[in-house]
Amino acid sequence: MMIAWDRFTPWSALVGGLLIGLASALFILGNGRVAGIAGIVASPLRALLSGSSLRPERTRLLFLAGLFMAPWVWRLFAPLPAARVDVGPWALVAAGLFVGVGVRMGNGCTSGHGVCGLSRLSPRSMANVLAFMGAGFVTVFLLRHVI
Repeated sequence: MMIAWDRFTPWSALVGGLLIGLASALFILGNGRVAGIAGIVASPLRALLSGSSLRPERTRLLFLAGLFMAPWVWRLFAPLPAARVDVGPWALVAAGLFVGVGVRMGNGCTSGHGVCGLSRLSPRSMANVLAFMGAGFVTVFLLRHVI
């Protein structure tokens, strides 16, 4: 595998990382909770399915709205990158199920553990990040070089 250094975009990566850090910091300072997407999605979904009020979930719903609006804001400044999927629909479904099971087993997702947990020096988050990164490395190696 070769890295396309002519397509390396350090400034947009830096700005994106700073925005993710700023959003995570503002969310934890404003709500006292980490900005883990799995938890943010699960709470309003549980409230909706149980028929209880979504009023306490307003901040989480606004956070999710911001995530969905981000591509349209990006398009104001630059074209969206082309999406490319190299696998069939069944592989995507299987991957989604594996990720979902992993999120439940790890009690959080990559954003919760990787961004927020590591910044708080959480040992549980460190273990989870090592586990899901290791599993990702092994999966890519097996799919690209063994199978």
